[in-house]
Amino acid sequence: MNLILLGPPGAGKGTQAKRLEQQHGLTQVSTGDMLRAEVKSGSEVGLQAKAIMERGDLVPDAIIIAMLAAQVSRPDATKGFILDGFPRTVPQAEALDLMLAEKGVPLDHVIELRVRDEEMVARISGRYSCAKCGEGWHDQFKQPKHTGVCDACGGTEFTRRADDRAETVAARLAAYHRQTAPLLPYYAARGILRAVDGMAAMDRVYSDIEKIIG
Repeated sequence: MNLILLGPPGAGKGTQAKRLEQQHGLTQVSTGDMLRAEVKSGSEVGLQAKAIMERGDLVPDAIIIAMLAAQVSRPDATKGFILDGFPRTVPQAEALDLMLAEKGVPLDHVIELRVRDEEMVARISGRYSCAKCGEGWHDQFKQPKHTGVCDACGGTEFTRRADDRAETVAARLAAYHRQTAPLLPYYAARGILRAVDGMAAMDRVYSDIEKIIG
């Protein structure tokens, strides 16, 4: 079973993909994780991607498709995969279709997590993490028991991703509506698009997804 989860930044695609991965033995293919790995490595591609992501823009299609082709060909993807964060535009969807067709891999479901922009800005811009262990926190929804001290490791230094700033989040949401929204009729025409309420509780969202994939 091969799935795509659609939704703007912060909609919870990664969280739901992880649960589906654990329950069904699927492989979560997160373009965000792949790109961040390149950024962390300091490679030429990583440096290019870093500058692009910090502006809130989209990384060129050729970079993403090449990484995805390698990911879906891995032995641990034989039971199926979940694409999280890709495609974001119709040209990317067309390139993805071509790549999957060349590999003889079907696409079974495309699931949209519908959310509200104003809540997304608050959800994403409030995120931060422990610089020592990476534990994630949030200004409103998840704070350490003791202010300024990580519950997980006792660290006292915290970081925020540059692309989680409120103004950058707003730019990413605008890019989503401008460039990704046309994917909905694209996949609807193929009869594989369904939608769930991405603002619902995480368990409810997961339950709704399970009903779709059967």
